[in-house]
Amino acid sequence: MLKKRGTRAPARFFQIYLRNNISRKRSQLNISFGWLFAIIVGAIILFLAIFGATKVIKIGQSEEQAVGAKELGILLNPLETGFESAISTPLVLKTETRILNKCSVSGNFGKQGIQISEFSFNKWTIPGVESGFENKYIFSKAPYTEGKKFYIFSKPFEFPFKVSDLIYLTSENEKYCFDNAPEDIAEEISQLNQGNLAADCLNAEADTTKICFNPATNCDIRVYYDEGYIQKDKDKIYFEEDSLMYSAIFSSPEIYSCQVQRLMKRTKQLAELYKEKELLLSQRNCETNLAGDLDSLISQIENAEDYKVISSVDSLVEGLENKNKYAECTLW
Repeated sequence: MLKKRGTRAPARFFQIYLRNNISRKRSQLNISFGWLFAIIVGAIILFLAIFGATKVIKIGQSEEQAVGAKELGILLNPLETGFESAISTPLVLKTETRILNKCSVSGNFGKQGIQISEFSFNKWTIPGVESGFENKYIFSKAPYTEGKKFYIFSKPFEFPFKVSDLIYLTSENEKYCFDNAPEDIAEEISQLNQGNLAADCLNAEADTTKICFNPATNCDIRVYYDEGYIQKDKDKIYFEEDSLMYSAIFSSPEIYSCQVQRLMKRTKQLAELYKEKELLLSQRNCETNLAGDLDSLISQIENAEDYKVISSVDSLVEGLENKNKYAECTLW
């Protein structure tokens, strides 16, 4: 019987081809997986590097902002003059900055807080660590004042004795003009030579906040000077002394209320010190006859519910001022 030749050759060839093709595909798969693994690992490393760098940048920014807030508080020291006239100084920063005014009434004197946020990488950074001061009183807009150049001026607050220097913080972007202000106030504004303040509103730009002492319908802030209050939007804000009038004008109502309550706390502490001084003087046969009035001032401040106590004790403060002026031994 004749055998069929060549029938197994095609099958053998197909098996060899299939085996080689599978081996080649496995080799290709191994190469592709290796590259894929390397890409994944590289991406993870790159992500961790960027994440770490971002964290370091943020920590650095936070530390820098905390230092900046502390330095700002220190820079305010020269403004605490102890003189009658106001003093102004510009503050120019490297980048667009938000200065956050934090005020708290807790404790014996309350606390003035300062935080800074900077415009970096096309967004505002998270505010840095708050720097706190018990002996500073900053009046500004809430929740922050924004700009690259700021103006700061200060004026003493006496009630009736010197309580503290009040600091007014505004940005170059905040423009104010004073319409029909009393002569001494207009003169004081002019002498400040502060770029965002004008003693009159004759050439005021459209975005200028108009402060009127002869209240009219086109005013942003109305000052009822003799009555001792200003009208800002729907808020009626009471003041005593020109220093608090400026405070009411340049700050938000919530900042004003908090800072005035802090000032009253300080007034109470100072009144108690003057009581002790009065006792020492009386032991030396040097009478002042101010102890009773100082007790009344302390009592009214203790029982006050809000900052409006400044109006209720106005006549008492005036009486203390006159008595001390003509006393045999003055207390302040």
